Amino acid sequence: MDATSRHSKILDLLNSQERVEVEDLAARFGVSLQTVRTDLRDLSARGVLSRVHGGAVRVSSAANRAYADRRKQNATAKQTMAALLAEFIPDNCSLAINIGTSTEQAARSLENHRGLTVLSNNINIINLMMGGEAKELILVGGTVRQSDGAIIGEDAVEFISRYKVDYAIIGASALDEDGAVLDHDAREVSVARAILKNARRTILLCDGSKFSRSAPVRICGLADLDVVITDQRPPAPFCEAARAAGTQILCTESQEIKNESSENDRIQND
Repeated sequence: MDATSRHSKILDLLNSQERVEVEDLAARFGVSLQTVRTDLRDLSARGVLSRVHGGAVRVSSAANRAYADRRKQNATAKQTMAALLAEFIPDNCSLAINIGTSTEQAARSLENHRGLTVLSNNINIINLMMGGEAKELILVGGTVRQSDGAIIGEDAVEFISRYKVDYAIIGASALDEDGAVLDHDAREVSVARAILKNARRTILLCDGSKFSRSAPVRICGLADLDVVITDQRPPAPFCEAARAAGTQILCTESQEIKNESSENDRIQND
């Protein structure tokens, strides 16, 4: 049985049961344990199952909402954050934008900027900006996660390393009060890290709901960010960590935070 047939059978099994086991699948298909692990890894990369110790489970609708549904969550907050971001991005610059519904809003807010060179591992962002005023659109190469159009994995990391952009714009799944920026997928995190590493200025877009969520994989800390844009005042420990790191916090809901680090032109002119 070839890999395509095994993948189809595995998904059929998960349609009728909650979990599949590596050893059971190896016996069923007459292949090695390593072959089954590779199959599960490939299916996980497509976003159609979640790997667990000894096997895999269905993608949880609670933990992994459909991407279209996530676009609707806190939509107004994301729009206002994106509008604030647009004030800081000049025409005729280069930027890299990662996967996420907040970063998609950022792309929309930049559609009238002229002369932008935009690098993204988000197919949706490239599609959004086609036909606009951007000078050049660059889609990162690599494995496509079909659930949301993210391009992830080591090929994507290597691709991004060829560039050095003026601005990195990233989103995240969770924020810790100590300043840790977190996400769920280690392969997605590797791409986000590459985007930050290969940019002169780094910006995080995250609405306040991310402070009440948790995720296991660390993207970066506040010291790796020049600016955090959010929609509500962060917890006091986060604000203190940002001051210690020299990271600017801009909040669409609170002028006070915006003025605490008021060097707005620093992003454009440093």
